[in-house]
Order: sequence, then C-alpha cells, then structure tokens
Amino acid sequence: QVQLVESGGGLVQAGGSLRLSCAASGRTFDTWIMGWFRQAPGQDRTFVARITWGAGSTSYADSVKGRFTISRDNAKNTVYLQMNSLKVEDTAVYYCAARVIKSATYDYWGQGTQVTVSS
Repeated sequence: QVQLVESGGGLVQAGGSLRLSCAASGRTFDTWIMGWFRQAPGQDRTFVARITWGAGSTSYADSVKGRFTISRDNAKNTVYLQMNSLKVEDTAVYYCAARVIKSATYDYWGQGTQVTVSS
C-alpha cells in the first residue's frame, strides 16, 4: 500500500521560504511521477510541480516558476518542494501525489499540509 506523508508546512511572512517534504513508502517508485498540488479556500485543487522519480525531470505551474523547486532524494524515498519568495496568494493546503508514469491520473494522495503566508 502506497503511503504519502507530507510535512513542513507552517506560517511564514511574505518573501520568506518553506520546504515541504513528502515521505513515500509502500513500493519502489522508479517508474513513478511525484507531484505537488495545492488547494486554497473555496478554490479547486491545482497543479504546482512534478518530478519523475527516475530521471528527475521537472515541470512547474507558471505561477511558481522561478520561486519553487521540486527535488527528490532516492535514498530517503522523499520528495521536496522548496518554496522561496512566498506570496500571500501561495496560501493553501499543499498535497503530495503519486502516479505511475503511464497513468493519466494521480492515484495516491497525502493528507495535506497547510501553508499560510502573511502580508
């Protein structure tokens, strides 16, 4: 059973930084894609960033390009989201998700971690 556990959320002032972690367990993830999504109050869940576990290829939403960096540590089975130059509009619950490369949808989700950016 795949399990994803996020950590690292919190309260930070605008312009500050946070690093989110997603610890993955339950199988090997060499052929998987790991993603970060976020959901602000009253809004739909949206894509933030993703990384292929094997090759480390990355992709970002336009709203976070140049500010956020996704990475993974194969030895620790952990994916990170480094968030710099945070803005008030980055406030949301951030979710880690996983899918097999060939799948069109993310099949596994973490419980989410709250990120609040104050002005």
